[in-house]
Amino acid sequence: MRVRRKRRLLRCLRKSRELRSVQNNTAAIRPGDVLLVSTVRNEKIRLPYFLRYYRDMGIDHFLIVDNDSTDGTLAYLSGQSDVSVWHTTHSYKSATYGVDWMNWLKRTYAHGHWVLVVDPDEFFIYPFCDTRPIQALTDWLDNSSIRSFSAMLVDLYPKGKIDETPYVEGQNPLDITNWFDSGNYTIKKNPDYGNLWIQGGPRSRVFFSDQPKKAPALNKIPLVKWNKRYAYVSSTHALLPRGLNQVYEEWGGEKASGALLHTKFLDTFTQKAAEELTRKQHYSNSIEYTAYAESVKSQPDLWCKWSEKYINWRQLEILGLMSKGNWA
Repeated sequence: MRVRRKRRLLRCLRKSRELRSVQNNTAAIRPGDVLLVSTVRNEKIRLPYFLRYYRDMGIDHFLIVDNDSTDGTLAYLSGQSDVSVWHTTHSYKSATYGVDWMNWLKRTYAHGHWVLVVDPDEFFIYPFCDTRPIQALTDWLDNSSIRSFSAMLVDLYPKGKIDETPYVEGQNPLDITNWFDSGNYTIKKNPDYGNLWIQGGPRSRVFFSDQPKKAPALNKIPLVKWNKRYAYVSSTHALLPRGLNQVYEEWGGEKASGALLHTKFLDTFTQKAAEELTRKQHYSNSIEYTAYAESVKSQPDLWCKWSEKYINWRQLEILGLMSKGNWA
């Protein structure tokens, strides 16, 4: 595992040559700031709410890689003092689906900081997030000597066809996508990295109903007290050193955990799926987007009679999809 980690660190240094700085405001980062890192492509319609949501949560600085957007993303991000942006025209797939680029950003600018790694359609929630900023969580994690914090990805979807209600720039996606599967999840342990592997939800139920073992993974470890020796190896599903993946209790009890509200299924989804299927820059020859494209032709309604409407984090805690552990 030590060799794997060193290889990952060497990869990120090599792949850093593919990044061109467009706006570097990292000199404004202060000790103790909580950072957010993301890779985006043609997500301008989502960015106004995304940035507002995380600023309100307490994120101090955004480190963003733009992967050759053509929708005005770079122009929109430019001039925002708490945002630093790098641009690349290189292959997302050959950069381990953006992981190498983001590992370099964290190694260079985030050593000693708590860092949240999310996609622009993911909204992090944690216990007491309705009353406490993210710094309250990171302070408690520091005091508890916890270095990494997990969050299960919860796919949200509308009631009705995906493209029935248009999404407007700046709008809260949860105004449209506010239903989720309260059950229908499987969990197993990954013997290599020691992380949990979670599958299920609407993507397994609808898009991968005939091959559920190929459904996307829902386990993530998006919040880490970063050290320049750390590296993600597969999206935010697994980290090295291996001990960072120990975000659950094996011998009874519960560790605190959060959730990522995944708002992929807006009316923009059809166009996005078609684009990504053509680019073939995603995992396993874009098998996920192949399944999406085939199902979208019939304009699927992901809602079912077992769907539950999202209310708040306490609802997910009751359902066992996240936990406050011993954080009171």
